[in-house]
Amino acid sequence: MSPTSPTAVPSLRGRIGCDARSGHYAVPHRYRLHLSLSCPDCLRIAVTHSLLDLGDTLPVTLLPAVPDGPAGEHSALRPLYEASSHQHPGPAAAPVLSDGWTGRIVSAHAPDILRDLTERFGGEGPVLYPHHARNDLEAIGRLCEQDINEAAQSAGRLGTDSSEYETALGTLLRTLDSLERRLTDREYVLGDELTSADVQLWVTLVQLDTVHRWHLDAAAVQLIAGHGQLWAYARRLAALPAFGSHLDLDGIARRHHARCQGQEAAGAAVQIVDWTAALRSRPVTPTLR
Repeated sequence: MSPTSPTAVPSLRGRIGCDARSGHYAVPHRYRLHLSLSCPDCLRIAVTHSLLDLGDTLPVTLLPAVPDGPAGEHSALRPLYEASSHQHPGPAAAPVLSDGWTGRIVSAHAPDILRDLTERFGGEGPVLYPHHARNDLEAIGRLCEQDINEAAQSAGRLGTDSSEYETALGTLLRTLDSLERRLTDREYVLGDELTSADVQLWVTLVQLDTVHRWHLDAAAVQLIAGHGQLWAYARRLAALPAFGSHLDLDGIARRHHARCQGQEAAGAAVQIVDWTAALRSRPVTPTLR
């Protein structure tokens, strides 16, 4: 299976503040995002950036799908990391929010970047982190990370015994069942309004079909694919410009196979969503600047 994304060094977890006294404060064109769309954290940030219509405020530099250095490092980011943390001990990994005024990194921590985009630069975009839904947003986040991503990785990990496999697959299927029920009578996962929970869930479903599926047996993939409401929701979001315009299927495949430590299983041949068809159904989309 693919290793998890590198963890940002705590010193590279600055935040955007409310005013000039904070040091880093929201100013158009001051900051830049550095993203590789094959990375799930970067994909979440790119979708959020588009939903908030920040193309003219906060430019984006797109990095190659496959990092060109060890442990997920992008060599193009090394100067920023060295300027921000002398002899930086970890890889120069994406995502990065950099400050053009100082030439340094504000943050390499995706959750903080996502919140700052929404709370400091959000403007007229959707309310992706509604305060009244804070607990629900956190709950969906845990479901995505622990009960879908981690469970799918455990079920597909080479050498997993039958007991571990059944436990992990059971967790995954029960989680998908609960999400399926949620989506039977609502447009989005928390109700009638799109939130950050939809961005995270959509990226998680993309990973489940385009990455984790390669290491699951055909029977497991058929059970996963049986959640019709959930996958229809994923296709519907893929047809929206803010989502589908950033979906780099070839890049995800190349990144996965370049880093994969597992063994391909029968489920690799069972495609859940025809993402190409979903993308063809969307209108003409803008590009990141």
